[in-house]
Amino acid sequence: MITVIVGVAASLVFYQTFYLPESLLKPSVDEHILHPVTQTKVEMILGSSDANQQANFVPKQLNIQLGIDNHVIWENIDDTAHTVTPDHRLEDSYSGEFGSDGVIMPGESYEFLFTENAETGYFCIPHPWMTGELVVTKQRF
Repeated sequence: MITVIVGVAASLVFYQTFYLPESLLKPSVDEHILHPVTQTKVEMILGSSDANQQANFVPKQLNIQLGIDNHVIWENIDDTAHTVTPDHRLEDSYSGEFGSDGVIMPGESYEFLFTENAETGYFCIPHPWMTGELVVTKQRF
C-alpha cells in the first residue's frame, strides 16, 4: 500500500514539475507560419540618426502575411545604435514580447517571428523621428 502511495505521489510531482510546465510553454502553431516562404527585411539606413532625413526604417510600412513573410529582420546599416520599440506593448503568444532588447549596434540586427495577427507602429528610442508601421494578417490566398 505504501509503495502505491509513494508511486502515485512521485508521478504527481513529475507531472506538475516537469511535464505540465513544458507542455504549457508555447502554443501550437502551424509549421507554415513557423517557417514562412520568405523573410521581410527592414534596413535602418545610413544617416537615420539625422532628424532631417525622411527615410530611416526602409520600408516604413510593412504588410506582412502569416506563412509568407512573417519572419522580419531589422538590419542596422547606419553608423549609430538604434532600437525597434513598439508604440504599445505587443506580445505574440509564441515569440513573446515584440521589440529589441536594448540597442541594435551598427552591423547587427533584430529578428522577430510573428505568428498572430497584429498591428502596431514602432520607433527608435534615441531617435524618435524614426518610425515605422506593421500590419500582420492571415495569408490572403
